[in-house]
Amino acid sequence: MAPALVDYTAAEKELYEFDDLKIGVKGLVDAGVTHIPRFFIHPPECRANYSSTPQNNGADRVEIPVIDLEGFNENDDRRVKMVNAMRYACATWGFFQIVNHGVPVAVMEEMVESIRRFHEQPQEAKMEWYSRDFSRKVNYYSSGDIKGRAQPVPAEWRDTLSCRAADDQWDFDALPELCRHEMKEYMKNMIALQGKLSELMSEALGLSKDHLSSTGYLKSIKLSGHYYPACPEPDLTLGTIKHSDPSLLTLVLQDKSNGLQVLHNDQWVDVPAVDGAFVANIGDFMQLLSNNKFMSVEHRVLATPLGRPRISAVSFFLPCAKDILKPCGPIKELLSDNSPPIYRITSYAEFMSHYRVVGQIGGRALPHFKL
Repeated sequence: MAPALVDYTAAEKELYEFDDLKIGVKGLVDAGVTHIPRFFIHPPECRANYSSTPQNNGADRVEIPVIDLEGFNENDDRRVKMVNAMRYACATWGFFQIVNHGVPVAVMEEMVESIRRFHEQPQEAKMEWYSRDFSRKVNYYSSGDIKGRAQPVPAEWRDTLSCRAADDQWDFDALPELCRHEMKEYMKNMIALQGKLSELMSEALGLSKDHLSSTGYLKSIKLSGHYYPACPEPDLTLGTIKHSDPSLLTLVLQDKSNGLQVLHNDQWVDVPAVDGAFVANIGDFMQLLSNNKFMSVEHRVLATPLGRPRISAVSFFLPCAKDILKPCGPIKELLSDNSPPIYRITSYAEFMSHYRVVGQIGGRALPHFKL
């Protein structure tokens, strides 16, 4: 029997009461729930249809682009192919896999396991980190920014450990001891990989290879360790709702679980977990800066069926802290009489203020900034 439609305004009080318990979604699973609370139930049109065939199976299988960074430092045809592949992926998909990127597999695996250790430690040990004060360097919380949304919406079936730098300087001693060493090593590698991708994206836009790095547009990094517990009713909820990212670039390290999907040509396409690969996607602010030469696309994460939890480490590359109030718009070198600006001058701070209102309820922030 299908559940009745949920009055999310009425259910919001129950969601806040659940949040005050500071047990997260995993706490519900550990308590043995067999039916999810009503504030996790999503409208039928937003759910995944687990009985249907995924859109990228079979003879008409669709696969997201793969960019091979082997030979990145060589000035030969491989570099040209990388730039062309980056241009195609960013312009037509907004999503791509990255292989041979130089990050050791051991560092990637240890990062995933450290996120697992944090979320699977006793509840009492995690509670000290539970907070929705997002000015903190470290937050543990459940189901996204539920108190910053413009209207009541269903909760998401996931818990998150979120870490950020203060003024772009990482204080690794502030991180939970259970995952401190692994996060430190991982972030060192993310900074190095950001440099490579910044060069390729700059060249793909027809700019000098140091253009994006010299502006500081991708200097700041926010790291989220997501934990999607197995769900007793995965057909009724989502791990992450349909959304686009407010970042310039996002890098996702997945464990061996699937569930990530990208909306391509109005069809949901699975993004498979590939050993040793990162998933990258263009964020909204990069679409604005590139004047639509690079495209940010919507994506979601399905709730995890019964079995092992799904774990991911998500790195959001953002403008450096000192520049978030700086006026900016489409990169002037990309503009011409034939390519006039599509978006008005804004700042990253203003953009994020609007994104927090509409982006976290499944809306798009970019139309607000169009000329």
